[in-house]
Amino acid sequence: MRPRAAITTLLMLWIATAAAAAEPLGTGDHTLSLTVDGLQRTAIVHVPPRYNRGVAMPLVLALHGGGANANNMVRFSGLNEKADDAGFIVVYPNGTGRFERMRTFNGGNCCGQAAANGVDDVEFIRRLLDDVANAFTIDPKRVFATGMSNGGIMAYRLASELSDRIAAIASVSGPMGTKTCNPTRPVSVIHFHGTDDELAPFQGGKGKGLSATDFISVPDSIEAWVKADGCAPQPVTTTLPDTTDDGTTVLRKTYGPGRDGSEVVLVVIEGGGHTWPGRPPQMNRLGTSTRDISANDLMWEFFQRHAVP
Repeated sequence: MRPRAAITTLLMLWIATAAAAAEPLGTGDHTLSLTVDGLQRTAIVHVPPRYNRGVAMPLVLALHGGGANANNMVRFSGLNEKADDAGFIVVYPNGTGRFERMRTFNGGNCCGQAAANGVDDVEFIRRLLDDVANAFTIDPKRVFATGMSNGGIMAYRLASELSDRIAAIASVSGPMGTKTCNPTRPVSVIHFHGTDDELAPFQGGKGKGLSATDFISVPDSIEAWVKADGCAPQPVTTTLPDTTDDGTTVLRKTYGPGRDGSEVVLVVIEGGGHTWPGRPPQMNRLGTSTRDISANDLMWEFFQRHAVP
């Protein structure tokens, strides 16, 4: 039999460990893990320095492209820096796949094993948002989603099927992956797309990448959401300043206001490739990335206007 002092010490250590585990998470980077439909799922959560548990903070989901992962999306998008500057939490979910560095989301018609296996990524994101809300103080009216390519396609699906949780989305180089959209309330959309995108062509069809996806066109994606949100069919078109000599120019087409003040905005990058505007491309084959605008700045301005009423 152990001496009483030793038992007391062990009990105190157990209590201290349990208390530490129950403490709320603070600023910095964290990894969350959960099981959904028998699959172990993970996400990186970046919490900015100004976070205060007493004040509800906006949240932005940042969904990686096909054949990438959450760590790649951190570097690719540069959203951590924007989050620290503007004051919002960024959550980078990981898709699924056989290889840790090459994951995909089931956005409908794209992409990879996630779509082929019918992975329920909508339920994953719903459960993930629940877990994040339990760990941090989140403003439920200011939960947004953005994504690159397959991640943008997934953001469109969330806008349609998780509209009770998502206030607005920003898709970069990712059209709709479903033939229709059926949000239960208006969800504002901003879409960035290059006219020279060879992987997810602006006019739809099959791209030159490894994906066998027959992509829905950008115009068809925008038209579907203009109708869903009750926006006027004719946009207000603005040519944005051509501030750098990089071979690109930028047009902004704004549809709205629709129901509940919603908007649909298409940012057309003439000469742009399969890239994140304002960020250098990580591979030459992705094409030109415009330096005339910053997707991070424009999407955050957009999100700030479109919290849930």
